[in-house]
Amino acid sequence: MSRTTVLVTGATGFIAGHCIEELLSHGYKVRGTVRDKATANVAHLKAIAKNASGELELTEATLDDDQGWAEAAAGCDYIWHLASPVPARLPQDEAELIRPAVDGTLRVLRAAARSGTVQRVVMTSSTDAIVHGHAGPGRISTEADWSAPEKLAPYPKSKMHAERVAWDFIANHPLELVTINPGLVLGPLQRRQQATSMEVIRLLLARKLPAVPRLSFAPVDVRDIAAAHRLAMETPGAAGHRYICASPAMWMGEIAGVLATSFGPRGYRVPTRTLPYWLMWANARFDPTIRLALSYYGVPVLVSADKAKQELGWVPRPASEAIVAAGESLIHHGLVPRR
Repeated sequence: MSRTTVLVTGATGFIAGHCIEELLSHGYKVRGTVRDKATANVAHLKAIAKNASGELELTEATLDDDQGWAEAAAGCDYIWHLASPVPARLPQDEAELIRPAVDGTLRVLRAAARSGTVQRVVMTSSTDAIVHGHAGPGRISTEADWSAPEKLAPYPKSKMHAERVAWDFIANHPLELVTINPGLVLGPLQRRQQATSMEVIRLLLARKLPAVPRLSFAPVDVRDIAAAHRLAMETPGAAGHRYICASPAMWMGEIAGVLATSFGPRGYRVPTRTLPYWLMWANARFDPTIRLALSYYGVPVLVSADKAKQELGWVPRPASEAIVAAGESLIHHGLVPRR
């Protein structure tokens, strides 16, 4: 009897690696896309596959080229679309991020629709596609909401537009879609890599910040996001739905407090004083990244994961566990100096 085959796009990514591990540990056959098999850093994935009941193969395909996607999707039962361009720096033109994210998503969906075998696509979006630009203090955003594009920085805007175009595509094709909308994804790294979502933890542990800006995050463990993808694939009634996967909001100062409690006794001087708005505003004049963050100062990210818990049976770890696991991992991989 042939195994159920799942295509995972962007196999070398932080979340994708954990998704592949989740699938392999549950006996699925996984096909992962990489830009170049000769140079892709996949030793950690091969090591996981050796000790798992599933099977792993790799194939070449990129978001900016049609080549390879038909072969990647051929014979697959499901696709998990995680690949998305992540900038090393803030682009001068936001189209540099939005265009490949949108075009790449359409390439994946076209390949799925043409394959004749793919039943459902599970796509990784973000709570950033949901929470920004809604009026009303204390208002909790739900899966029915969409962020106002003018309130978004280029990367989250690219995630929102990619999700939008995916739903538009599905409306005209006989293909199922589910989106997972994570908050701030933390947790253990499988290998040494710069994961953008882990920067908050790295900056605090390495004491790269003199004080802590009043910014809000809804943390979630990467292992729980991987489990959410599997549940979204396996749950028949999930088709056509978005699922917020995140813990209740935490201020950056609260995250710093968790790190200070766990790592302070080991010599890590985690900043816990609040960075006042006026000082952040002064620095924003010279730093475009800070300028983007300025509009989020003091605005809580209020979301609820009740839908994922009720409909998917999703059971996430406490946010503190994800925060501490992220810190331990950054130290282990040498991304934060040992004390």
